[in-house]
Amino acid sequence: MLSATRIEEVIKNCQALIQQKSYSGQEGDVVNAIKIMMQHYQFDDIHVDKYGNIVGGIVGNQPGKTLVLDGHIDTVPVNEEKWTRNPYGGDIDDGKIYGRGTTDMKGAVAAMISAVGFFGQDTQRNFAGKIYVACIVHEECFEGIAARLVSERYQPDYVIIGEASELNLKIGQRGRAEIVVETFGKPAHSANPQAGINAVYKMAQLIDKIRTITPPTHPVLGPGILELTDIKSSPYPGASVVPDYCRATYDRRLLVGETKESVIAPLENALAELTAQDPQFKARVSYAVGKESCYTGATIEGERFFPGWVYDESDEFVQAALAGVREAGFSPTITQYSFCTNGSHYAGEAGIKTIGFGPSRENLAHTIDEYIEIDQLTGSARGYYSIIQTLYRR
Repeated sequence: MLSATRIEEVIKNCQALIQQKSYSGQEGDVVNAIKIMMQHYQFDDIHVDKYGNIVGGIVGNQPGKTLVLDGHIDTVPVNEEKWTRNPYGGDIDDGKIYGRGTTDMKGAVAAMISAVGFFGQDTQRNFAGKIYVACIVHEECFEGIAARLVSERYQPDYVIIGEASELNLKIGQRGRAEIVVETFGKPAHSANPQAGINAVYKMAQLIDKIRTITPPTHPVLGPGILELTDIKSSPYPGASVVPDYCRATYDRRLLVGETKESVIAPLENALAELTAQDPQFKARVSYAVGKESCYTGATIEGERFFPGWVYDESDEFVQAALAGVREAGFSPTITQYSFCTNGSHYAGEAGIKTIGFGPSRENLAHTIDEYIEIDQLTGSARGYYSIIQTLYRR
């Protein structure tokens, strides 16, 4: 499947994507590069949606299952002064390709497009089903939000997330919620504090109360986590003023089956208890809402609640993917992602059978002098091709 010529093709495809800067909300240039790549492989139904996701693939000449290979194309920013390499050069040295997004996750996207393109060439579309590559925007800000448009339009039966897994199989992840708690007081001059109500003191009480909450534990995904990540009072800076407002943010790692209601209920109970004890205590709890601009001019927004998910190793799709990876010559372990992915939507929200398989190590993401090993890059292309073969000969 991967001749020497095709290996070079995968590498060049990866470099072409790296050479386009694509911070979240600024993915237009890399979308244009992807469109050219998809046209080269004669993809069917190349579509750019309102958020700027670009999706294309190979449609078989018989009806059958739909597979989506998902990879995000936005990256975190770069402080170029700290890099010793050109973050947008795609330079090769010592078996590695350097650049922002090589690991997270343009390498995987290049491998997906290449593998699907090669499969289309080799089969001449003589198979039953549809295979799409979904290149997603704004994932670094909103895991799964932009992907909602993909599942709505294509209704996939299966999804492969290409986030870094070192060519191992991932069958789940904890989700993530961003919870905001606010306390409200009464302003006064700090020389006369008894005339006011200090919202920070009220927040201190609430933080102590929240620390008594024990999140649940999952036998596979491990503990849910509830951790304070930031706190800020108002007015800030408080020049001789008793603060009348305080806001704190909590990071909550989510387990399978947890809902917006079940996750926030313990915090609402904490607020209710403190309110009953102290008539001056006023507070509110909610999920953070994100709102960002897309390069298309559209606005993307949503609550920051991204569900967890996990599948059993015996699941039919898991076993088919495992067989495909093994046929590609790898001996994968089966584990879970330690971070949040677009799988929060596909598996967690939409209930679509989902696995993760991708090149490189997750601890290379977002780093200075980020790189991907060429063996990992080309290995993932072999793996994607082999998984597709396994699924579509069944």
